[in-house]
Amino acid sequence: MSPESQASEALPSRRRRAPRGGRHRGDESFLLPPGSPALILAVPGHARQGGADLAAELARLVEIEHTGQPAYVGHLDGDEGHLRALLGGIRAPQDELAAVVVPLSTGPDPALDAAVRAAVASAPLPAVAAERLGAHPLIAEALHDRLADAGLARADRIRMMTMVTAATGVIVATPGDANAVRLAEVTSVLLASRLAAPVSTASLADEGGDLAAAEQLRAAGAASVAVAPHLIGPEPEGRLVPAAAAAVGAAHASPLGAHPALARLAALRYVEALSMALAD
Repeated sequence: MSPESQASEALPSRRRRAPRGGRHRGDESFLLPPGSPALILAVPGHARQGGADLAAELARLVEIEHTGQPAYVGHLDGDEGHLRALLGGIRAPQDELAAVVVPLSTGPDPALDAAVRAAVASAPLPAVAAERLGAHPLIAEALHDRLADAGLARADRIRMMTMVTAATGVIVATPGDANAVRLAEVTSVLLASRLAAPVSTASLADEGGDLAAAEQLRAAGAASVAVAPHLIGPEPEGRLVPAAAAAVGAAHASPLGAHPALARLAALRYVEALSMALAD
């Protein structure tokens, strides 16, 4: 079903939810006024391939936990649920901002970035592209949780009590080239602070880089190493994770998936982009 949305002159107002139980108690959310531009998650790949369900779950979390308004998923390949078609179905006043597209990516992805820019540029109504999700402390939080889910780190939030259990060193394995690795290093520093343990960064596509990262960790005293995939799930590089971990003799966590921290971050990127667009 095509979204119906119209731009609003007012910025989304921040509010703090009533305290909730669980890991994310006290998270700040954004309550969007009626008629706000549509929030669309841009997802690599086809609507029927692996990762489509998690994108839909992230959109649901954005809506019910943060914005109070429907969030949509636009795929960048195939005919079904394509981002271009979704943008073309938006109904809004002419010449007013109709949509904000948030790329579902933790780092630079030239192909994804180009596809999002092209779709936004060809939209029949004004739309803008937000920044990708990473790097951000919320990505480090999600990586920590996935390591804990795999039994590779404790989930305690107090730093002095957050000790790596099954692994004493972590490789943040990211899709992309050297530029992607440099940006992911920011997240690695944040993760190391959370774990109070050494963390290195390497490209999933660079076996030599993975081996060097593992050697660096072991030289720093890590008796065992774990791989934390710095990706969400729809990315094609996800299939490289098991082999990359095996090549360095490491266990690995799952991709970030539909983590609540990513939903919060997607809402934040939306608000940042909307604020900039309305300020112009």
